[in-house]
Amino acid sequence: MPRRFVTERRRDPYYRAAQREGLRSRAAFKLTFVDDRFRLLRPGARVLDLGAAPGGWSMVARQRVGPRGLVVAVDPRTIEPMDGVRVVRGRVGDPSLPERLGSPEFDVVVSDMSPRISGAYATDHARSVGLVRDAFRLARVVLARRGAFVAKVFDGDMVVDLEHELEPSFVRVRRTKPTASREPSSEIYIVGLGFRPGRGVVLPTGRETGAPPAPAI
Repeated sequence: MPRRFVTERRRDPYYRAAQREGLRSRAAFKLTFVDDRFRLLRPGARVLDLGAAPGGWSMVARQRVGPRGLVVAVDPRTIEPMDGVRVVRGRVGDPSLPERLGSPEFDVVVSDMSPRISGAYATDHARSVGLVRDAFRLARVVLARRGAFVAKVFDGDMVVDLEHELEPSFVRVRRTKPTASREPSSEIYIVGLGFRPGRGVVLPTGRETGAPPAPAI
């Protein structure tokens, strides 16, 4: 690990706070910010965490939904066991995943997935938009009526079209940038509130009616 990165991380107040509080990653504070703003993780809620490794978001979700709630963490990578969190090893987009999740419906679906960084911003932006679309296709299957959807995306010219794709399915669609996001980072979070099942038609390609096709990657 480069020495400069290690030094900067040690100076990062969110990294230090995560260490003090026993959190698995500084990213936990991003979900805390989103939840404090939109009040998504209510006691007893069922939460699906996509791209969950190493488990920072799942820990926050578990704390906030309490013992009556349910948290299912999904990632192709290994996640160390957590009390009160069910781990499913798999990839978003796997057609067998919905049946493996266990809960018929979730009140909240969150995604902190990031693409493998190429260094070419247009490519990385397009890939991040593609991951949000993948997460949303799954959410359409497992999200309860009036549920909420949160997904990270790299900001760019495709975000407006992405929001237009989500809007028919939610009462409100908002974007936000947590204070824990590093200043140079282009990441933002798209938040869909008040899920409305059956609004909009998914074409065989998986895209929403009237939305532009996903870019070739």
